[in-house]
Amino acid sequence: MSERAVTSPNMTDQGRIPSVLRFSTELIAWIAAPWAVADRSSVVLALVVFVVLIGLPTVFGTVGDKKQVMVAAPGWVTIALVVLLVAAAVWGAWLVWPVWAAILVSVLAAATVIAEIPRWRWLLGT
Repeated sequence: MSERAVTSPNMTDQGRIPSVLRFSTELIAWIAAPWAVADRSSVVLALVVFVVLIGLPTVFGTVGDKKQVMVAAPGWVTIALVVLLVAAAVWGAWLVWPVWAAILVSVLAAATVIAEIPRWRWLLGT
């Protein structure tokens, strides 16, 4: 009978490439989504979006998936936050950037989701 790992693949060498892809996607989400909101709504709302996109994943985390967790959350919450950031990156890119850039962001987002699958399986087991 196999025992479940105490730490996620995110905390091992296996997690390096997914982490780089995830951080790249997060960085794009932090730029593109507030930009899109500012263009279509208001700068104040764009600041709120920016704070939410950075703040939620900073505050909430799954024990064993990060070195430090401020507020412990189940694995599905961590997955939902990653999905939110990936969606924000793609949405924002398609609204404010040229088509070629939005296509590149979409490809990066797809690669991120595929690379995250082992981590997500681990997170769903918590």
